[in-house]
Amino acid sequence: MEVTVIGVAGGTGSGKSTLVKRLQEAFIGDDVATLCHDYYYKAHPELTYEERTRLNYDHPQAFDTDMLVEHIRALKNNVPIAHPVYSFVEHNRTDEKVLVKPSRVIIVDGILIFENKELRDLMDIKVYVDTDADLRLARRILRDVCDRGRTMQSVIEQYTNTVKPMHEEFVEPSKKYADVIIPEGGFNSVAVSMLIQNIRSLIDNK
Repeated sequence: MEVTVIGVAGGTGSGKSTLVKRLQEAFIGDDVATLCHDYYYKAHPELTYEERTRLNYDHPQAFDTDMLVEHIRALKNNVPIAHPVYSFVEHNRTDEKVLVKPSRVIIVDGILIFENKELRDLMDIKVYVDTDADLRLARRILRDVCDRGRTMQSVIEQYTNTVKPMHEEFVEPSKKYADVIIPEGGFNSVAVSMLIQNIRSLIDNK
């Protein structure tokens, strides 16, 4: 089975998840598998909750990217994988695993997926979602406060101390590796439609 791997990168709150959803809907007949880099945050059972809250979750070393690379290679070789589950409330992995079966289309998303060359080289098409920083921060505040039980103060402190500096050091520079740059991500209907057509052509020609 020929496999097409699509990478979707961009800063926090840029619209990656919305774009991934649009792609899932477009290629549902091709058996789409989705892997999020966030699933692969490293486990820290040796740390207390308070210690875990102070970790830098926006640095490449926060992720077990080697495991993600192994899982993508396995899926491309028609071997099922079981990815970890991460709790943003507890800042740690849970005991759960999620089975993912091989598919014709694998969508990988995350803020730092273009930063790692080994991971980047597994992708057939790389999409970077480019969104204004103020809008990204507003979306992050809404998400973390409403969905993850954070306080507004903690979200803003984390954004100032780690999210913004790491975005400038690692995420923004990785944009140069993108094949396609989409302003506003999944909210840009014209760009999404063109992207879907290009991906469909890539799949059909494999």
